[in-house]
Amino acid sequence: MNFTAQDVKELREKTGCGMMDCKKALTACDGDMDKAVDFLREKGLASAAKKAGRVASEGVVDVVIEGGVGAAVEVNSETDFVGKNAEFRSFVGNIAKQIITDNPADVEALLASPYAANPSQTVDAALKEKIATIGENMNIRRFGRMEGTLVGYVHGEGRIGVIVKFNVGDAAVAESDAFKTYGKDVAMQVAAAYPEYTREDEIPADVIAKETEIFKAQAMNEGKPEAIAEKMVKGRLQKRVKELCLVDQPFVKDPDKTVSQYTEETAKALGTTIEIAGFVRLEKGEGLEKKEDNFADEVASMIK
Repeated sequence: MNFTAQDVKELREKTGCGMMDCKKALTACDGDMDKAVDFLREKGLASAAKKAGRVASEGVVDVVIEGGVGAAVEVNSETDFVGKNAEFRSFVGNIAKQIITDNPADVEALLASPYAANPSQTVDAALKEKIATIGENMNIRRFGRMEGTLVGYVHGEGRIGVIVKFNVGDAAVAESDAFKTYGKDVAMQVAAAYPEYTREDEIPADVIAKETEIFKAQAMNEGKPEAIAEKMVKGRLQKRVKELCLVDQPFVKDPDKTVSQYTEETAKALGTTIEIAGFVRLEKGEGLEKKEDNFADEVASMIK
């Protein structure tokens, strides 16, 4: 057996499938987690909806937008107590502002740059200083940066951070309250519905090929005739594409229309053109594994 009970638990969290089905999938896939997810989907047991994985690490995601430039950054900590710490949050905000100003290529470049709030030390040195002061390990994990007409949104006190970029025909309209309300609606959509792409032409060919292969396997496992199976694959692929693409998703506040239709209606009402140009979405701890602690056992051990 090339997997552990923890692997079974993780696969259950990712797919929502039963324990025995997860064990069978991991056995069939020699313990490979990604292949096991696809195996369960092919069997029609797992939802195609993307799961955030083990969203467990603590910390915060912050979004700052200044002068047409925005940054979303995730900084992890060991406990949620630190994530709520004012000093920690101030540090994360400073890092977001520095990303706006310096436009670093990646986290490594960011860490090596002088810390804007105290140029005598690097960002890495400032981070280590915070670790020593607060007494808990911390990590600047990732960030996203955008320029243009932007709307930001932070959900759940820093659990999810979103920036959406728009192309607006009339710059004055972009400053209106009506546009800002629309922009926030779209940003909240990104937070809630987890799109992976803005529109269909952004989806890589290999992703479409993989989804098609999975749906073909599903149809075969259901014993459908070839002609019917082909129609099923086409229909399921279309549905999956709409799940993946922001503009094709049902608008969460009014599922009878898509985000694209909501955008068109807003643009018409405001007398201009509006295009959703892209987005950044960061979710705290997404895909990271959290140390599993049993609080009752911990208290018992302290008493002993």
